[in-house]
Amino acid sequence: MTQPFDFAQKVAIIAGGTGGLGSALRSELEDRGCVVASISRSHPSDPSHITADLRSPEAATAALAEAIARHGSVDIVINAMGVVAFGPIDTTSVDTVEELFLTNTFGHIFLMQASLQNMAQGSVLVGISGVIAEQNLPGMSVYGASKAAARSFNQALGREARRSGVRVIDARPPHTETGLASRAIAGTPPKFPTGLDPVQVARRIVQAIADGETDLPSSALTT
Repeated sequence: MTQPFDFAQKVAIIAGGTGGLGSALRSELEDRGCVVASISRSHPSDPSHITADLRSPEAATAALAEAIARHGSVDIVINAMGVVAFGPIDTTSVDTVEELFLTNTFGHIFLMQASLQNMAQGSVLVGISGVIAEQNLPGMSVYGASKAAARSFNQALGREARRSGVRVIDARPPHTETGLASRAIAGTPPKFPTGLDPVQVARRIVQAIADGETDLPSSALTT
């Protein structure tokens, strides 16, 4: 039987930790006793924040090194960063395609690679690929493809990471009210139905860490 995860004084890193879901994840982890640091390209006043552009493998490596220098270890890494774009593929620019994959796929891979190289047995990696990775949608084809690639990567990473005793969770929450759609890098979002509360999603993801889960499909967040 899997032993419950002990959060007390564990060091958690959240990429995209200043966003809607990232902030909720931070609160949940801190409530359970974790020391939490966020990573993003922004420069908030929070002294625990690490400013880094994870689209660069060198930046991802440096960010993990900085976290370890500050806290001595990294036990949980959650990737909650992402960008979205809308519109049919025949009007989607090359720059938009590149940015979606650089942030959602390449940045995710670079972060997970740097993290796994610095994590001890019993640590946990969480990638949030989202419901779009289960079924892509017209008008979101490139965004969906970038997230599906991340999900595919997570599946293989989970098998590789087991050799080091590190667990990988792929989380695929349905549409969540994080405000991401309103910050699209291209196109106009469709009228989505009201999404899930980020606090609800964060609690379920943290519970998955606690319970030893490795896969968190969209259905697990709506039941």
